[in-house]
Amino acid sequence: MIKIVVALVFSAIITAGSASGVRAETIDVNDNHGGSVAEYNARWAGLAARGVNVRIVGPCQSACTVLLGHIPARRICVMPNASFGFHQAHLPEATATLWRGYSSGIRGWINARGGLTPDFKWMSAPDIYKFFKRCGV
Repeated sequence: MIKIVVALVFSAIITAGSASGVRAETIDVNDNHGGSVAEYNARWAGLAARGVNVRIVGPCQSACTVLLGHIPARRICVMPNASFGFHQAHLPEATATLWRGYSSGIRGWINARGGLTPDFKWMSAPDIYKFFKRCGV
C-alpha cells in the first residue's frame, strides 16, 4: 500500500512539473568572438542535448556560429542587435564543420556574398529575420 501511495505521489509531482509549463533554459549569446571550433562544437552539442533555447543578443562570430549546427532554428531567437559573423576557420576541417552546420538557406546567403573567406560576412537585421524569429514574438 505504501509503495502505491509513493508511486502516485511521484507520478503527481512529475505530471505537475510538466503541466506547469516548465521552460527550457535560455542561453544568451552576446559579443562572442569565437575561438576553437572543436571546443565550441563540443559545448553546443552538450547544450543541445539539454534542450536549451538560445537568444542571440549581440554579435556571434567565427566559431560561435557552430551553434547553428546544433540548436534547431525554432529554439533560436534574435534581438535587434543580433548578428552572425561567418568566415573561414584556420583549419579546413574546422571550416567544414562550420559549413555542415549551416542550413541550406544560410549557406545560400553566404554564397551570395562570396562564400566563406578569411573576411567576415555579417548577417544582421533585416536578413537575420529571414532565418530566425525575433525574441518575444
